Amino acid sequence: MAFRTLDDADLAGKRALVRVDLNVPMEDGKVTDDTRLRATVPTIEKLRAGGAKVILLAHFDRPKGKVVPSMSLRPIVAPLSKVLGLPVAFAEDCVGPKAREAVNALQPGEILLLENVRFHAGEEANDRKFADSLAANGDLFVNDAFSAAHRPHASTEALAHRLPAYAGEQMRLELDALDRALGHPERPVLGIVGGSKISTKLDLLRHLVTKLDKLAIGGGMANTFLYAQGHDVGASYCEKDLADTAREVIRLAGQNNCKLFLPVDIVVAEKMAPGAPARVRDIGHVDEDERILDAGPETVERLCRAMGNSKTLIWNGPLGVFEIPPFDKGTMEAARHAASLVKAGKLVAVAGGGDTVAALNAAGVVDDFTFVSTAGGAFLEWMEGKTLPGVAALNQ
Repeated sequence: MAFRTLDDADLAGKRALVRVDLNVPMEDGKVTDDTRLRATVPTIEKLRAGGAKVILLAHFDRPKGKVVPSMSLRPIVAPLSKVLGLPVAFAEDCVGPKAREAVNALQPGEILLLENVRFHAGEEANDRKFADSLAANGDLFVNDAFSAAHRPHASTEALAHRLPAYAGEQMRLELDALDRALGHPERPVLGIVGGSKISTKLDLLRHLVTKLDKLAIGGGMANTFLYAQGHDVGASYCEKDLADTAREVIRLAGQNNCKLFLPVDIVVAEKMAPGAPARVRDIGHVDEDERILDAGPETVERLCRAMGNSKTLIWNGPLGVFEIPPFDKGTMEAARHAASLVKAGKLVAVAGGGDTVAALNAAGVVDDFTFVSTAGGAFLEWMEGKTLPGVAALNQ
């Protein structure tokens, strides 16, 4: 896909409307994780260096088209200013007189945050008139919110058709990384898909077996595959009604020459609690009161060998209940092995999804992967092969 970047833009004196992701976790009015704030820095710095006036558009939470004071972006101003090391002005609306007055007061290099775009029903409706109102305050549009690119909203899609549109630095990083992982990867390509439910990742699994050379399935969803193959899973979480679907995925993998890696041994316990007595079992040898909570050592060793024989890794979802030791061991070992291969220059590793990022952080390797996306739903839809409206709108 060909899209314009800020390298192509004349920025001097221009009003740059920048769609960013400031939907950060908050507790008692304070930001508890500033990852998404820090992700805005490269684009804002580039715009300021070019002499642009930086006008930030963002959403927070789900006010559903109404003004909800507790969902205002105002509390983001101070932490964003701290991350940037620069003052950030704030306007109490994203359109109309208040926004226009604040934009008109800006000097080149200054930064303004407009109020929550979702306070207007026109945002989620992708309304043309609302997009026109947003566009009135800009000379160019920069989309730097890949995490919102799967939503056809006014500030992600319609606005890109009203002003010269560019991908921001974070958006460019995301798109380049995903192209390296799935678009034009170095082969062989290995995918790891984990998590609890196969039902939430059906489209993903069906698509990946047509794209990858190898696919490893872990987490709770692996239990459904084991059950579909006739193995006893005891008291484990298992979507037994999706056994036919699991068999369909296995069949599709065979038809597309995608080697499927399912657990060959597992870690079980009677309780999912920190420090609970855990035992390694061969698949199928699970007592009726035992639950499968992690991949076994042989399964992890086999997965690590598959990584070593691959050039590209794309990862979404943990291998077990990584939040509760000792059921974090499989995910931690696999993550650290992948990181060591990346550092040795032997593997391109791209990962994404909330649980995946949390697991890589817990393993202490999030900075060692080639790229880790914080985009969640957009990352998943991209992996499913779906067109993302906010990305398609940037296509030249």
